[in-house]
Amino acid sequence: MSDTQMEPRKAEVTYENGEPTRSRKVFLPRTDIIDTGDELLVIADVPGVDEKEVEVTLEKNVLIIEASPAYEKVEKYTLGYSEYAMGDFERKFVVSQDVDRDRIEAHVKNGVLTVKLPKAGPSKTRKIEVRPL
Repeated sequence: MSDTQMEPRKAEVTYENGEPTRSRKVFLPRTDIIDTGDELLVIADVPGVDEKEVEVTLEKNVLIIEASPAYEKVEKYTLGYSEYAMGDFERKFVVSQDVDRDRIEAHVKNGVLTVKLPKAGPSKTRKIEVRPL
């Protein structure tokens, strides 16, 4: 995969649209990007998330992955020890113009999100007719 096809955006906190309103932490999900030749596969770990709790959008040339798992609160018990923090997931990638934006697909299974970014076919040479005004 060349660097021009997909780049991770720098993890930074920005408040372009005001202060954050979420009371939970936001994590960067571990992600692999695989170039199969015909498409790019973005594979992200989003434990505890199903298809209703994940949103994948392409805004201009930025692929945005957001997920908010629904955590169950255990009634009548007090947490004695925890190694897993609850929170949302968010990751952004810059996508090149080589991606066919109309054929992007995403699915999640067992807490793993796979986004398929098909590559656009090679541009064909086309003769353009020149007409008088």
